[in-house]
Amino acid sequence: MEIIILISLVVLLVLGALFVIPRSKNKGEGKDARSAGNGTTSTSYSKKEVSTHNTRKDCWIIIKDKVYDVTPYVEEHPGGDAILNNAGGDSTEGFFGPQHGTRVFDIIEDFCIGKLED
Repeated sequence: MEIIILISLVVLLVLGALFVIPRSKNKGEGKDARSAGNGTTSTSYSKKEVSTHNTRKDCWIIIKDKVYDVTPYVEEHPGGDAILNNAGGDSTEGFFGPQHGTRVFDIIEDFCIGKLED
């Protein structure tokens, strides 16, 4: 009887985790010509151009000289509007803070649209 209860708890925890862990809406789809699909990017953006994408409905960020369009993720962000703190600017420092688990490093690549101009 105890084993059935234990198995049930494990199953419930796994199912619960599936609903709690944030997922990207675009799942890497729509990575048009702006990304080569192999982690490299073929389009460059200036800081000025990135700065114009600074709203909830149009949110780009810079992380380590790469540009990300995180607009589809804004409403899913577990930290709420914290993702908007650096909208249109450099989010490198906040991104590498202790609040992010390791999964976020995989998720963010789905949103990469180019690199920052030198």
